[in-house]
Amino acid sequence: MLDYNTQRPEMKLKEYGRNVQMLVKHLRTVEDKETRNKMAYTVVDLIKQLSSGPKDHNNDNMQKYWDDLYIMSDFNLDVDSPYPMPEKEILGKKPQPVKYASDEVKFKHYGRNIELLVEKAISIEDEEEKQAAVYYIGRLMKTFYTTWNRDNVTEEAIADNIVQLSNGKLSVDIDHVKATNGFDAIFKDNRPRNNNNKGKRTNKGSHQKRRKN
Repeated sequence: MLDYNTQRPEMKLKEYGRNVQMLVKHLRTVEDKETRNKMAYTVVDLIKQLSSGPKDHNNDNMQKYWDDLYIMSDFNLDVDSPYPMPEKEILGKKPQPVKYASDEVKFKHYGRNIELLVEKAISIEDEEEKQAAVYYIGRLMKTFYTTWNRDNVTEEAIADNIVQLSNGKLSVDIDHVKATNGFDAIFKDNRPRNNNNKGKRTNKGSHQKRRKN
């Protein structure tokens, strides 16, 4: 069941979407600092990818991306950033406008930003870069899916969703994805998962072990 409700807290920076806010929230719970640092750089890279235009994709804006990470963490994040934590007064800044399509989001658990990344991937001419973008999107989709949904999701389902979102303009080599774990979630969620295909066998095996003991 998808974890949606009408009482969700207000987003700090709406231009990045609720999924990114959820990743930052998860980031704050990571106890190991080395792991937390790696995840922080991953989130900042995602923030960079989600910026509205190519002019934003340069090193001059990296401090802004880190500032936004701190803002979404409510200035409560212990990571080794290349920039100091900004003053809390920056929270009152006006967010940059984000151009969204007028139609509804096809898959709400992925969010509008995934659709924007798919559009960018379609426009990439170099085939190798395009496939790298597809794998990156697939990893994000799996991460976002598991953020909202306690059930497992298959690589085939993610691949099908990418094809749907791109209207068939992007393809996925599912065999290569499986062989390389190409769609592994960026953040591992340790919540218990439902596995409809294996749950009964697992429960039965556990029950038998308890009987032997």
